[in-house]
Amino acid sequence: MTIVESVRWSPDGDGVRIIDQTQLPGRLVERDLRSIDDVCDAIARLAVRGAPAIGIAGAMGLVASLRSFVGDAPEAFEARLRAHAARIRATRPTAVNLPRALDRMTARASEARGGPEEMLAALRAEATALLDEDRAMCRSIGEHALPLIADGARILTHCNAGALATGGIGTALAPIYLAHEAGRRVRVYVDETRPLLQGSRLTAWELSRAGIPATVIADGAAASLMRAGAITLCIVGADRIAANGDVANKIGTYAVALAAQHHGLPFYVAAPTSTLDTTLPNGDTIPIERRAADELAVLHGARLAPEGADIDNPAFDVTPAEMVTAIVTDRGLFTRPYRFRGIERSRDPGRVVQSRPPALGPSTP
Repeated sequence: MTIVESVRWSPDGDGVRIIDQTQLPGRLVERDLRSIDDVCDAIARLAVRGAPAIGIAGAMGLVASLRSFVGDAPEAFEARLRAHAARIRATRPTAVNLPRALDRMTARASEARGGPEEMLAALRAEATALLDEDRAMCRSIGEHALPLIADGARILTHCNAGALATGGIGTALAPIYLAHEAGRRVRVYVDETRPLLQGSRLTAWELSRAGIPATVIADGAAASLMRAGAITLCIVGADRIAANGDVANKIGTYAVALAAQHHGLPFYVAAPTSTLDTTLPNGDTIPIERRAADELAVLHGARLAPEGADIDNPAFDVTPAEMVTAIVTDRGLFTRPYRFRGIERSRDPGRVVQSRPPALGPSTP
């Protein structure tokens, strides 16, 4: 089973190597990010994307962007560090992983002793720890969610919450990878995920490379497939989860949850504890990124909407907690009422598990 690596240190150690996801599925192109402009551009235009991955890329990119300034005076270096962190933070507002990773980096810098070289070494170690923790987190989510994936399961997913969105094997796709590894027969129905097609371009691509059967469908086809009995469960990722369990994820997720609720299908969310944000009481307080009109109105240079038409292009929507069957994290599986306070900031590997829904899915493919 071949699983891609979306973000890692470049071979020379001076940059951040990413898969440029804007080039998929046509070409597999890797880029090394070395400057603050490289890092901000890659995150803003979705060359690297997915809440965990942009947190890691932001932290590692901060290190890479500071390498050429180690000769500065300590005060100047620290000021530049804060300025670079602020620029990276501003690239995408919805996913909480990015500001949380940068907060962790700046806190580590303030603890470091010595001059710029020692501070940069401490930052590099912290960014590497973030990457290593993310890989372990993905595996843990997959193990906690694996009992939900029965042999013969037919799974609907939306957007891309796989290896391309993380430093490891993904969040929503992690239990699918582990189920396949264990010999269970699964099929994944992949929403194309308009307007940028993260499902058809990215999820189907990485599942196909791993040898997992995947069927791409139009976003609007999901409900009719549920009605026809083709789907046994839904599992998606998340970019931010509020204290009450409301979930912000790629636009169109709420529609999937509505259809799943109507048809009596389980709707699971898989996300790391770093995606939990208990400072926000509910989904109404989650900032929703609005992206450029042309992402919705233009495809490969051809206009899909007339010039002058009003365009609203939110990148995310919010699914209410009462529509979520369970949230699977690296600390375990949670069901309503959700109680996350204190968990999202703890590094304690201890497991917190509430009542586990039964595994769902047919026994035959």
